[in-house]
Amino acid sequence: MLSYDELTPPERALWDAFPEGRRVDLRTGRPEDDEVTGGARWGPARTVRASVIAALLLGVNAARPGALAVLRLAGARLSGCLDLAGAQLAHALWLEDCWFEEAVNLLGASTQTLVVTGSRIPGIEADSARIEGNFDLRRSVVEGGALSPFNHMSIALSLTDARVSGGLLLNGAQLIAPDGWALSGGGLAMEGGLFCRNGFVAHGEVRLVGARLPGSLRMRGARLEGPGPRGVVLDLGNAVASSIKLSGGFTANGTVRLRGAQVADDLAFDGAVLNGPAEGDGPALVAMHLQAVDFDLTLARSPSGTVDLRGAQVSYLHENEHSWPETVELDGFVYGSIKREEADGARREAVGDRGSVARRIAWIRSSRGYSPQPYEQLASWYRKAGHDDDARRVLLAKHRRRTLSPAARLWGHLLDVTVGYGYRPWLAGVWLLTLTLLGTLVFDAHTPTRVKADEGAPFQPLVYTLDLLIPIGGLGQRTAWYWSDGFPQGLAYVLIAFGWILTTAVVAGVTRTLQRN
Repeated sequence: MLSYDELTPPERALWDAFPEGRRVDLRTGRPEDDEVTGGARWGPARTVRASVIAALLLGVNAARPGALAVLRLAGARLSGCLDLAGAQLAHALWLEDCWFEEAVNLLGASTQTLVVTGSRIPGIEADSARIEGNFDLRRSVVEGGALSPFNHMSIALSLTDARVSGGLLLNGAQLIAPDGWALSGGGLAMEGGLFCRNGFVAHGEVRLVGARLPGSLRMRGARLEGPGPRGVVLDLGNAVASSIKLSGGFTANGTVRLRGAQVADDLAFDGAVLNGPAEGDGPALVAMHLQAVDFDLTLARSPSGTVDLRGAQVSYLHENEHSWPETVELDGFVYGSIKREEADGARREAVGDRGSVARRIAWIRSSRGYSPQPYEQLASWYRKAGHDDDARRVLLAKHRRRTLSPAARLWGHLLDVTVGYGYRPWLAGVWLLTLTLLGTLVFDAHTPTRVKADEGAPFQPLVYTLDLLIPIGGLGQRTAWYWSDGFPQGLAYVLIAFGWILTTAVVAGVTRTLQRN
């Protein structure tokens, strides 16, 4: 056990101040001497052993009656390892502008509020820790130290399966582990928010797989640098959050993964930059099976990689001219409405003009391969908005895009030309009128021969043409007359064939329409 006589002057000052919660400030007041980056040069007058801090937090120097014991220290060099693994700490820790020689070990510890601001720390291990209050690392630089026992990757800040009853404050902080995990927070459970704003920078992956963030994740203006080992800079797979704000200049130089994430309110990328991995053609955003109420993808510029929304479900989708890259995966993507942000900043329902339909169809066709669901989802949205004509155009584009056998493709072309797959039945009337006029003019210029002399109705070109085109029933003209001239007889055969094709196409188109409805 430490004795008072063994303490150095700065340690005695801290020892005496601790029971009353007074702060010990070892800074000189000269900016050039107080820069934390030069903390390795600070001498004995500014050095405090980490073992002394641990002893005080563990209750060596009892609190005085009527006072609240808090360890407050500023401008110190902490020598040795601050090892509090498994400790039960009843006192809060406040460190400001300090320089740590070694990593901090809080593995499995139970602590009060932890505040380590403006400091330089070679790694923090806090897996399975319980923090009753805030964990504040604002403006601190935490560098990758310990290696993960599972994959031997360096980790700057490790909070796997930790529990924090307050907020995790990383505003202005830097987490540095270029070849590993800047933040490892798989299974992290927060009661407050996770704040990474005001210049927050992460070199390496921010991993929050399965995290519980009821107080929201806010990374406005943050910069995530890659590539990490897989090109992923932010992984929120299967995380649950009230809201996620990756906006206002948020920049991801690597892949952002939101696979299976559940967001109770809004997921915002407004003003964000999604660059994707630096090398290769990896995705910029993977949001497969995402669930969110409000999904704002009004980016500052178009993503450099693909956007994968397969199986995602959102109530409101907000977009602008920069939202979509060349390739977007949309199979299974379900949305309630789409609002488009215009150049003037206004957001309007993205329906009502023919150009929007063409743009939507091109959006769907940017997916690799063919799937009918994105077309049906878009058509459903148009119908709900009262734009049935636009819905029919989308469904017509769906049928045109299908990949079929040669025979099926031929039949599809016939349906498209004749009745527009049932979505443009008026085309059959156009064909019928055109062929009727053609037949009437040709047959009126030639003289047919009666099948039976002096029997039957007189020859009428119009009625004869209609009799050929209508395959069911008869008007008495086709059986009463025949042609000795080869051209009218050939035309008659053509009209009979077209009559069957048109009838079959109309029946198929109507059947398809009824099945759809």
